[in-house]
Amino acid sequence: MGRSGSIRRKRRSRIIGLVILALLIVYAFLLPAHLFNDPYATVVLDEEGRLLGARIAEDEQWRFPPPDSIPEKFSACIRTFEDRYFYYHPGVNPVSLFRALFLNIKKGKVVIGGSTLSMQTIRLSRKNPPRTVLEKLYEIILATRLEWSYSKDDILNLYASHAPFGGNTVGISAAAWRYFQRPAHQLSWAESATLAVLPNAPGLIHTGKNRELLREKRDHLLAQLRNEEIISEQDYRLSLLEPIPEHPAELTNGALHLTALMHQQRPGKWSQTTISSTWQEEANRILQSYQERYAANGVFNGAVLVAEVATGEVKAYVGNYRKGFGEHGIFNDLLQTPRSSGSILKPFLYNAMLSEGLLYPRELVKDVPTIIAGFKPENFVQRYDGAVPADEALWRSLNIPAVLMLRDYGIEKFRNHLKESGFTTITRSADNYGLSLILGGAEVTAWELAGAYQRMAQRLRHFDEDNIHEYPALHLIRNEPIYSPALRTNAGAIYTTFEALQKVNRPDSEMGWQYFRKANIAWKTGTSFGHRDAWAVGITPTHIAVVWIGNADGEGRPGLVGAESAGPVLFDLLNQLPQSHGFPEPHTEMKEAYVCPQSGLPVSRYCPEVDTIYVPLHKKAKAPCPYHQQVFTDVEGRYRLHRNCAEGEEMLTRSYFVLPPVMAWYYAQQHADYGGLPDWRPGCDPNAGNSMQMIYPEKGGTVFLPRELDGSQHRLILEVAHQQPHKKLYWHLNGEYLGHTEDFHQKPLLVEPGAYRLLIEDEDGQTLRTSFKVVGR
Repeated sequence: MGRSGSIRRKRRSRIIGLVILALLIVYAFLLPAHLFNDPYATVVLDEEGRLLGARIAEDEQWRFPPPDSIPEKFSACIRTFEDRYFYYHPGVNPVSLFRALFLNIKKGKVVIGGSTLSMQTIRLSRKNPPRTVLEKLYEIILATRLEWSYSKDDILNLYASHAPFGGNTVGISAAAWRYFQRPAHQLSWAESATLAVLPNAPGLIHTGKNRELLREKRDHLLAQLRNEEIISEQDYRLSLLEPIPEHPAELTNGALHLTALMHQQRPGKWSQTTISSTWQEEANRILQSYQERYAANGVFNGAVLVAEVATGEVKAYVGNYRKGFGEHGIFNDLLQTPRSSGSILKPFLYNAMLSEGLLYPRELVKDVPTIIAGFKPENFVQRYDGAVPADEALWRSLNIPAVLMLRDYGIEKFRNHLKESGFTTITRSADNYGLSLILGGAEVTAWELAGAYQRMAQRLRHFDEDNIHEYPALHLIRNEPIYSPALRTNAGAIYTTFEALQKVNRPDSEMGWQYFRKANIAWKTGTSFGHRDAWAVGITPTHIAVVWIGNADGEGRPGLVGAESAGPVLFDLLNQLPQSHGFPEPHTEMKEAYVCPQSGLPVSRYCPEVDTIYVPLHKKAKAPCPYHQQVFTDVEGRYRLHRNCAEGEEMLTRSYFVLPPVMAWYYAQQHADYGGLPDWRPGCDPNAGNSMQMIYPEKGGTVFLPRELDGSQHRLILEVAHQQPHKKLYWHLNGEYLGHTEDFHQKPLLVEPGAYRLLIEDEDGQTLRTSFKVVGR
């Protein structure tokens, strides 16, 4: 019996031990890994912690993510009101429980709960189940377990972040902004006390009703704080004078599209950005000031971005108008939407060619009527200069020189350069883009456009720092910089490009901006085909600004031009920027060069004048100026001579600036001082060279002639250039004489599809032969 009793006791002890162990295991794993699985609002702050915007949580509650800590004032208020021994009990306060039990029995109903903040946190995490004795016991157990896993401050943070504050406002952070329009750590004692009493009865006490009851509870709490010497008598009396908020305010939406972007990239999180509220509001104001004017022309959307060059921090992000014509897509973020680039990419080509030694800054480039494989670019003003300095072609945004430069540089090569510059939307093949790549054939985003220009400025800023291989790129999150590889482009080429873009007196499509005199600003505008997109980008040594104006649905409108639509917005922005010193001159990446002032090319032995300039440092040798010719003339310089026809006469050696015939024809129309070569003296070798050059069509080219609406064939206009336009030219097509021209050498013809041979002869006997093919529909 004794032995069997001992065995039973041991067995009982074992069973009890196992039960206790099982209970301890259950207790250890009783608390969920994530106490709260509630969705949170996306909250966007500026660089100083001010609210820029918020996106409501998925369950339609204004529930901000838990902050790092709870403000001291609110902590003192909520503990005084709800749980004054919070820092001393293990999750449960037996004294409070027995006191609540006694009062509830005495009153015959529940008048006090006796729950600690830890127990209330558990109850909030369980979505406020019905109040029963078993539920209370379960809350007690979970509350003690909660204290094992979380610090007191963490528990207080969980409670304050998930407690109801009336309506669909949840958590101290959301309540502070909705009721008092400021962050929780900036609340006064009165405001903190007001919010501390709300979770106790959020359904009963609402700021839009029962206001006196709310004030009474707040003032009672303030009195307790004074009695416990948490606040002074003066603070108490001043706090009593503060008003009760009337109703929850709408949250600010000064960064509507930035908030949407953060909600897409960082949903349910706090996002303290690099945005300056001052700049954001100013950018909004400036863009909004043009809304009505542009809407009158059927243009309903616009976007603005401003960033710092050195840090890459974005200071203003306006993806569209923040109010107005909702049916016109104002909720679309046009800073992130690919749009046709227009001519905004021309500086990248100029910069690339300079960097590789393929171009000199003021080298003459061709500007004549051009057709390449059926592609016929046109300048904005429908005019040709014949030849124009490369930097002038850039700041005047001439299309034909840009197309010819791209042809020489290579489309595939330029496409790769753009991708290296940061354009991820350049995805099609070079053959698919063709030469239209430089005129808007590609799509870019305003964000990446700003980033590409900023990278150029970064390369220039750090030209003398060989050990730096990456620089801060554009980014939006404070203290989370993004880095991009340093460009391999020559810094001297970037400096020269920015110099060209600082030109103020801009004719043609940019006429009217001569008044803009703010120094050290490089800027460029662009207009896409069909007037669908108007661009303007401006860069200073310290800031980059990009403006886009257009319609989100891609509809083009007459008058939607970069300089006239995006330009004014850009200038209003740039006028607000602080004055800065000039762009740093990268002397170690530039070299001295001697150039011909008229051609911009390295001086040849025939160039009568020499200029000294600085060009980007490179190894390639640039060919000398080909446009100056040395010839013999008579003493007066009226006629050209050679030794065979002027034997014994006095001849002078002179240098003349001579362009090829087509270039010369158009160049002379814009430069009254251009004379070309003097005429040969009669009888003095009139066949010494051909002074004619075909303008259209090109030799061996194919001409497409569409039919008119009535079915008739479109006219073909033949055009030739002669170094001496006054000469009379005689035209022959397939052996048939067509007539002659004088001064203006164009010949309109009505021809059928087929192959043709053309012969042109001038009055001196010089001839030009060419052939071409005409095709119809």
